Amino acid sequence: MTITTTLLTAAGPLLQPNEGTGPAGDLPNRGTTDVPTGGSGQAPQVAWSLGEWVGYSALIAVSVLLTVIALTTLWWMLHAWRSRDALKSTSFSQTPLPAAHRFTLLVPGRHEQDVMGETLDMLATQDHPDFEIIAIVGEDDPETDAVVRAAAERHPGLIRVVVDDTAPKNKPKAMNLALQYATGDIVGVFDAEDEVYPKLLSLVDSRFQETGADVVQGGVQLMNFKSSWWSLRNVLEYYFWFRSRLHFHAGSKFIPLGGNTVFVTKERLEWSDGWDAHCLAEDCELGVRLSADGAKVVVAYSPEAVTREETPPTFASLLKQRTRWNQGFLQVLGKGEWKKLPSFRQRFFARYMLTMPFIQAATGLLIPLSVLMILFVKVPTAIALVSFIPVAPTLMLLAVEVVGLNEFGRIYKEKVRIRDYVKLVLGLVPYQVFLAAAAVRAVVRHVKGQNGWEKTEHTGQHRTGGAQPEVVGFASELTGSAASASSAASSSSSERALAGSSAGGAR
Repeated sequence: MTITTTLLTAAGPLLQPNEGTGPAGDLPNRGTTDVPTGGSGQAPQVAWSLGEWVGYSALIAVSVLLTVIALTTLWWMLHAWRSRDALKSTSFSQTPLPAAHRFTLLVPGRHEQDVMGETLDMLATQDHPDFEIIAIVGEDDPETDAVVRAAAERHPGLIRVVVDDTAPKNKPKAMNLALQYATGDIVGVFDAEDEVYPKLLSLVDSRFQETGADVVQGGVQLMNFKSSWWSLRNVLEYYFWFRSRLHFHAGSKFIPLGGNTVFVTKERLEWSDGWDAHCLAEDCELGVRLSADGAKVVVAYSPEAVTREETPPTFASLLKQRTRWNQGFLQVLGKGEWKKLPSFRQRFFARYMLTMPFIQAATGLLIPLSVLMILFVKVPTAIALVSFIPVAPTLMLLAVEVVGLNEFGRIYKEKVRIRDYVKLVLGLVPYQVFLAAAAVRAVVRHVKGQNGWEKTEHTGQHRTGGAQPEVVGFASELTGSAASASSAASSSSSERALAGSSAGGAR
């Protein structure tokens, strides 16, 4: 007997479908002919109910929105790293030009007695030869008032105090009041808790001269990534926003400015009548108006020169802060200044950016419905496959964040532990849910007309004891004429012509 005959004999029983007693021989995986079939032999399609149409549509909508958001976010996050030259071009010059401008630095503070005194002391050490500091405090805030007046006494002729007696109080109103007393041709804004690089003004001055800019936006970096699971993600948001994304926005000639470490020529601020006193995102609003008018905005980020801040100390505080930003974006969207942008591309980009709170809110409302459907409803195969599309860009986004955390730790000489990477990965979904919740809250408040300013408290978690931390990737010393300017600044600090007394309702 040959091998072929042997194999056919062994397989013979398996090829005998009529040996069973049932209609299909009771063989496994054999269907019956009792179920009616169409001409193709398949079961007839059943029409979807209204609820299925709504549910499936919601699932597809969420998938598409999440995919678009993830892809655009990924593209913006990687903008500065597209080439070595591009990364280098985003930095301040390591050989700045001699000083050519006078600066006015506005520092508004409300109930910031724990941190504002040290911030003013640090600002007073700037090596630039020509600047003034205006601290703004409310008449109903005696604790902060006492702190800033003590700082003014420590630095006579350099720090002035302006009392804000407006009501209701907010940051843009305070800055507009102080703007009346500004004597510099460039106005910079800092927050009450900021740690500022002592040579920043020299670098910014040079940037204005090198580029002919109307606005220079410096870098801001949150530092306390070990404080909580959300602080880790908040720190990385700032890192990618100021390190890369703002450079993309500046290049597209539509940029929502940051709230501090931003410098605007006095001429441009007079043109714009200062900041919008009724907007919860006055920085974004000013950036939109300046972009629409063709102003030149330059963004510069050097790790050593960033302004250091802290993440909100509580989750509730972070929620309020993010709600305020989202609500401010919606206000800017409704104001319509972005419609004056010259090109369709800029207007489309602006609409997408300013509508993001609506997109995140819609996604936030649809996500629970989508999860319920995936768990309890038999979703058609094609729709189930569509729902997994956002996974790919999301995983890529997570990989970029892991690399970004490693780079952050290396540049700022912060030890990144294994547990930090674990928190980064596990916090991905909860943080996205949080962002959606903040967007929903912002939309609800916006619709109800609740435009009150929800303040973010500060505790100084980012403070380093006064010593300037060492970083990697930027020159440690200014050279040439800038160093001479530094020496001149220290020798002439006692000769500044500014009045150390209070202005605007001083008491």
